[in-house]
Amino acid sequence: MAKYLNTNPTGMKAIKIAGLSICTALLSASAFAQQVSVVPSPSQKKVDIKIDGKLFTSFLYPDTLEKPVLYPLRTADGLVVTRSFPLDKREGDPTDHPHHIGLWFNFENLNGLDFWNNSYAIPASRKNQYGWIRTDKIIKTQSGKTGVLEYHANWTSQAKEVILEEITRFEFSGTANQRIIDRSTTLKAVQNATFRDAKDGLLGLRVAHELQMPTNEDQKFTDDKGIETVVKGGTDKIAGGNYLTSEGKTGDTAWSTRAAWCKMFGRIGTDSVSVSIIDHPKNVNYPTFWHARGYGLFAANPLGEKVFTNGKSEKKLALKKGESVKFKYRVVISNGNKTLSPAQLNALAAGFAKK
Repeated sequence: MAKYLNTNPTGMKAIKIAGLSICTALLSASAFAQQVSVVPSPSQKKVDIKIDGKLFTSFLYPDTLEKPVLYPLRTADGLVVTRSFPLDKREGDPTDHPHHIGLWFNFENLNGLDFWNNSYAIPASRKNQYGWIRTDKIIKTQSGKTGVLEYHANWTSQAKEVILEEITRFEFSGTANQRIIDRSTTLKAVQNATFRDAKDGLLGLRVAHELQMPTNEDQKFTDDKGIETVVKGGTDKIAGGNYLTSEGKTGDTAWSTRAAWCKMFGRIGTDSVSVSIIDHPKNVNYPTFWHARGYGLFAANPLGEKVFTNGKSEKKLALKKGESVKFKYRVVISNGNKTLSPAQLNALAAGFAKK
């Protein structure tokens, strides 16, 4: 097992201050837990996740996608919180960054290959610079108060040379106004594997248009292969989202900062909706850096330290053949009269830390 130092204590202070509310929140959630059904469809290469009889999300793993994804994600009331493009089309949804699909897990620079930015938009002549995550086995599906999905995948080159083996376990649960995804991913090196410090990683989510931060200005972003993408500013007044981290950072100031959790929130229709990502204290480089862009890319990336600190420090994760590393994240989707408070998120983070 590779070894790391997690020396920044600031992420923990926000978790500990919740006090007695931790027990209250966890007991309340367990008391009203809804039934989760995990329904595999091998011929379609997907697994549907239903909570209280309603479709919450689907795990999609066809080889036509460059990585497996959960898509779309919904609130307990059925509101979609992820962008529709490119797998569907919803009026007003932005169509930039076609590799941003639902909720995914990959990285921009593994042994020089870009797993993050790969999509149908990459020309065939350049595909050899990009990696592919191919899911080859559903290990386990289980329904109950907690739904379980485990799968095996290979991180490969375009020539199908395997660099990493991945085993991921999802645990899904829900209450009347909340949905939780606990993800535990173990990556084992089939050959020597190096994650070189890069901006784009690791757990990523692209939110619905309503949850974007409003802006009228176009923005330009360039990946490590020099490909430029323009995100168009909007004038439709639909976007009205914001960020908040456990360290109190909001809006654009959340980007590149470290925190135990980050929440993106806004209104969809008459509901207050939030999508929160919680880091785990045993993860590499905890608390994570937040690659949280106002246009709707919401990602936790502990391996982009050089970019996020303007070159003051750097994080390179190296695994020798046979070594492994584990990453654990919790995603919480809520809806109702108001979004989750910092105290509630601290409680959810404290509970997750014990897993």
